[in-house]
Amino acid sequence: MVEAIQNFFLNTVGEELCVFFCSMIPIIELRGAIPLGAALGLPWWQSYLLSVIGNMLPVPFILLLIKAVISWMARSRVRFFNKVADFLLKRVEKRRDKIEKYSFWGVCLFVAVPLPVTGAWTGSLVAAMIDMKFWKALLSCLFGVMIAGVVMTLISYGALAVFF
Repeated sequence: MVEAIQNFFLNTVGEELCVFFCSMIPIIELRGAIPLGAALGLPWWQSYLLSVIGNMLPVPFILLLIKAVISWMARSRVRFFNKVADFLLKRVEKRRDKIEKYSFWGVCLFVAVPLPVTGAWTGSLVAAMIDMKFWKALLSCLFGVMIAGVVMTLISYGALAVFF
């Protein structure tokens, strides 16, 4: 199964679009896309650019639509949707104080930390839920994604190996 998926993507869309699409997937985002680009032998700058652009592509849609989607899920008669909405709202509330306190830089640093569940998807969700202005949230996520991209590029392409 894994081989079939791998063959489909690599043979159908190519290495560059594999990195691009991988960076759009929640949780994986550019934290997985840049190492993928390195493993596929792409130049560091190409992996970085494709990953940042791909990771940022869903952000405006998340910022504009996530509150309505979560509200719909919370009111849904489908228990799974209720649980997902509840889970997301609890995660936001857990981090709300810290992120509201630092607003722009709080979201930026939250997105910049290259760990699972701290990327642009979650940062956009948090920014939308604390009612951050659209352009401010978009720019904050962009800076965070760019910082995370630099960190992951350095790690994935071995620049940090010089120091350790």
